[in-house]
Amino acid sequence: MTWTSPAELTAAVRRRWTDQSLLRAFAGGEPFPLIDLPLRGPTAAELGADLRAVQDWAAALESAAHAGRRYELTYREIGGRKVGRNRVPARALVSTFEQAWSLLGVRAEADRVAELLAEAAGEPVVVEWAAREPLKALANESWWSQLLAAYRWLDDHRGQARYLREITARGVDTKFVEQHRGVLADVLGTSRTATGFTTGLGLAAKPEHVRLRADAGVLGLPQAITEVSLRVDEAARLDAPVTCAVIVENEVTFLSLPVPADGVLLWGKGFDVDRVGRLGWLQGADVHYWGDVDTHGFAILDRLRAWLPTARSFLMDRTTLMAHRDRWGTEPSPAAASLPRLTADESALYSDLVSDRLATRLRLEQERIDWAWVEEHLPYGRS
Repeated sequence: MTWTSPAELTAAVRRRWTDQSLLRAFAGGEPFPLIDLPLRGPTAAELGADLRAVQDWAAALESAAHAGRRYELTYREIGGRKVGRNRVPARALVSTFEQAWSLLGVRAEADRVAELLAEAAGEPVVVEWAAREPLKALANESWWSQLLAAYRWLDDHRGQARYLREITARGVDTKFVEQHRGVLADVLGTSRTATGFTTGLGLAAKPEHVRLRADAGVLGLPQAITEVSLRVDEAARLDAPVTCAVIVENEVTFLSLPVPADGVLLWGKGFDVDRVGRLGWLQGADVHYWGDVDTHGFAILDRLRAWLPTARSFLMDRTTLMAHRDRWGTEPSPAAASLPRLTADESALYSDLVSDRLATRLRLEQERIDWAWVEEHLPYGRS
């Protein structure tokens, strides 16, 4: 038989719970969205062939209706001369929230949603969100009071450049906010990412740093200081008469290279090279960049030139690559983006790397290049 079962009726109504349409109407104080479900029932021939089966089917639907407390049935007549006219269920109607909750066994959950909305009554933005996403609100019921407290503090302190560590909401600390950042971001209307969340709310972010080694006197540092780590925003405000700047990707290479005369050596730290690029006093300097000979190394170089268009690469050329064939490695996840800021020679080598013309996913990491070769091909004078 393919006649509609009580379980199928329940499943049809449950889909409206899962997609939140029922709860949204309930939370928003809207009228119940009538659920009118047509039933697949017996034909006249099936009635004549097995009257008992038809009666059992109808009885099961009527029993599951719980005297109208879960749904109401409407009927139609089928039959003929052999078995007479018989009334069989034709449609099931769920017309109230109480019926739906009873049928699905979710009365406690629905009542809890109402309680959460009542608790948030003083915060219309939270109420609007919870009414729109009632299942998410329900999933967060265990810490609802803390979420409300966190929301109030964060909303009240928008744009005040306070560190999140300064939060004083009752029962809330920074760990709580980090753990529930997704929900709080949705309610507050900001990004879910750590950086976007902080920036969107105008909170103070953990400062970025740039690490550098400088020729004596260039930054006005004491002779004994050979290396410093500065906040990027503070480093950008320096009056640094730098004539040469060398930026390298690898940390140990940064520590090993000689500092350029009247210049600085900076650790670009891969794609964090943006931090270096924002240093305005590099605009007039002779800038050199050394990264891995692989697709990502050229992508970082292209990115640096968005800030410093005249930056020149070194030891990222075909000659260096071919001289170190015995030290080639494999790049885990090669890039293939268009890099418009590369020179003609760089573009040609990058194209060979992308197309695997020389080897599959070829890379030559800068720390694998022979040090004697490095010293012989440095493009700048030492301090």
